[in-house]
Amino acid sequence: MNFLTLDLNLLRVFDTVMVEQNLTRAADKLAMTQPAVSNAIKRLRYSLNDELLIRTAYGVKPTPRAEILWPSIREALSTLEAAIAPTSFDPSKAVATFRMAMADSTAALWMPTLITAFEREAPHMNARMVPLTTREPRPLLIQGDIDIAVGFFPGVVAQLSGGQGAARSPIRHERLYSGHYVCVMSKNHPLATQELTLDSYCAANHCLVSFSGRAHGLIDDELLKMGRERRILLTVNQFFTGGKVVANSDLLTVLPLHFIASTGMSDALVWKELPFETPEVHVDMLWHERDARNPAHKWLREHFVNMTHEMFLAPQ
Repeated sequence: MNFLTLDLNLLRVFDTVMVEQNLTRAADKLAMTQPAVSNAIKRLRYSLNDELLIRTAYGVKPTPRAEILWPSIREALSTLEAAIAPTSFDPSKAVATFRMAMADSTAALWMPTLITAFEREAPHMNARMVPLTTREPRPLLIQGDIDIAVGFFPGVVAQLSGGQGAARSPIRHERLYSGHYVCVMSKNHPLATQELTLDSYCAANHCLVSFSGRAHGLIDDELLKMGRERRILLTVNQFFTGGKVVANSDLLTVLPLHFIASTGMSDALVWKELPFETPEVHVDMLWHERDARNPAHKWLREHFVNMTHEMFLAPQ
């Protein structure tokens, strides 16, 4: 291949297809027809002597050569865009609607402050909440169903944080806050005034907050390592519902400590440290590469970071 004769516009098409992993979505993003995108990829295949992208039932997947090339192409295009793109952004004039997926407790913590920022700084921006029913939000981001996801996604973040495959993923992430799980119960619960032991914890009835509805969670995995188990009498899919249930029953539940306030029932609840070790709760923000340099999206991400600092990290 002679680089001097390469049409650099083909690299922009390649980059967009790699981001979208779908020719139709890439064509929409580029304001091109799908045949024009297909033709551009065909020309690039000829120039690079590689298939580059293979059609699948859900779109396209890159060849190993394409995966190796993409990070360098993406970095070069990003550098060029930063050099020629406008450097100023006025949120008061920006028009945008953000679709966000997060648990009810997360939304209860962050949304009031974010909406205040919208009203004061970005009067033409809107937010739409999408139910979070899984700890795997990547398909929603890749398909363009949501613009950002905020929550505890341990498996996803572990994959995105390691190896070359992470660098090739179109999903980006940033840690917002770390906390830990605690046992929550009614202030009238028999264990509210007693020491919480492993035996008393396992002997009690429990309410599990599970987005998917599966009656087995992280706590059950930890108990299983010790050869123990608990009786899950009720499974719900919202932290608020879990808080409401245990405030009015003798069930126990487990919540991230910093989410208890978002139940709106702090006065009716008591929390105790769990009588065994559990992994930390990491709240992460995930978004798609297609939005990485979008000024409005960047403004939104910066607000999440600033709000987190004000709520959890600033000196009291």
